[in-house]
Amino acid sequence: MKYIAKRILPLLFPGLLALSLSLFLSACAIFGDPKEIDDTKGWQAERIYQAGEEKMSDKDYDKAIAYFQKLESRFPHGKYAAQAQLEIAYAQYKKQDPVSCVAEADRFIKLHPNHPNVDYAYYLKGLASFNERGIVEKYTGQEISDRDPKALKQSFAAFKELTERYPKSRYYKDATQRMVYLVNTLAQYELHVARYYMKRQAYLAALNRAKYVLEYYPNSTSVEEALVIMVSAYDYMDLQDLKTDTIRILKTNYPQNPLITGKVKEDEKVWWKFWESLY
Repeated sequence: MKYIAKRILPLLFPGLLALSLSLFLSACAIFGDPKEIDDTKGWQAERIYQAGEEKMSDKDYDKAIAYFQKLESRFPHGKYAAQAQLEIAYAQYKKQDPVSCVAEADRFIKLHPNHPNVDYAYYLKGLASFNERGIVEKYTGQEISDRDPKALKQSFAAFKELTERYPKSRYYKDATQRMVYLVNTLAQYELHVARYYMKRQAYLAALNRAKYVLEYYPNSTSVEEALVIMVSAYDYMDLQDLKTDTIRILKTNYPQNPLITGKVKEDEKVWWKFWESLY
């Protein structure tokens, strides 16, 4: 027996050591690092809030979020709890994490629909999507109108809800100005796609994009170009009656358009190619 034990125990020892280590690490994961000290222990809500504000000033947003989250969890019904939620959303915005920012803003709106600062939550939602840009775009300098407009549409929807619900909000003016910019940018995106289809001789698809601009962005700066693309598309498809009607609309609204004044003597079918040089 002693001989067997001497032979077996050395083989079992590494396994027992690994099991003990695994159990120790699991306990740490469950109960946290025993050496970790909570510097806010015994603090009142106001002091935790001030600490979070100091970290915000230092641009240490992760630490600020940690303070505000502790404040909210310990004093969920206190006067600082709702403000802490807004601060968390703003910190996520400053971290350039639009998904988390929007999620926090939505949570605030759901929990505090009648809060005096709820308009700010809508404003943050709009800003988060408004400034959203991918890493590739930052390094390639891609135009905002060249990319997927989903985030832009979400931003517009948030600003629109803000202006409709709170016309007296301090953020109303800025939100409306951003909405104008977003409308023009979204219209430019549609024409960017329309030009892509024209180059590939997908004239019906290009025509539908140009019509979309007229229907959904009638006050944008892209309406004139949309009409020019429609004229060219109708010309390529040999739909002369529709082409004539579109030229009439163009002449009524944009009498100085080169297609109307004859400034450029080019085949009408390809005028859409020279739009940027017509003026």
